[in-house]
Amino acid sequence: MATAATLDNVSAHDAAVDTSRPAYQAFQLLRIAFTIAPLVAGIDKFFHLLVDWDKYLSPFADQMLGGYGHQFMYVVGVVEIIAGIGVFLKPKIFAYIVAIWLALIIVNLLIIGGYLDIALRDLGLLLGAVALGRLSQEYSA
Repeated sequence: MATAATLDNVSAHDAAVDTSRPAYQAFQLLRIAFTIAPLVAGIDKFFHLLVDWDKYLSPFADQMLGGYGHQFMYVVGVVEIIAGIGVFLKPKIFAYIVAIWLALIIVNLLIIGGYLDIALRDLGLLLGAVALGRLSQEYSA
């Protein structure tokens, strides 16, 4: 049996979101950014218009893949495309998947060496993805 307090909480939770709140606006900005960026990067894994993505795969990883690093980057592209779509549809889940993905990228970059600036940038992105995940608890179904 539902109590009055429970009904009040349900009503308040289902009420329309105040889109003028800075936290909601931050949620939407992060959601858009973490939808578009993985989509663009993922699609570009097939075309190499932004950069030669293969250079960011450590020789150790390429060796573990039996020399199929270039083909693996196509898989990376597909994963990134799925992650971007996932963030748009289910940010509560996919924001954390993107954060884990970025952590793996950082580890890979640290193994290569020479890309510490990009690893640092990706750490900032990882923190943004975690912030999106936290905001999603409040603003996402």
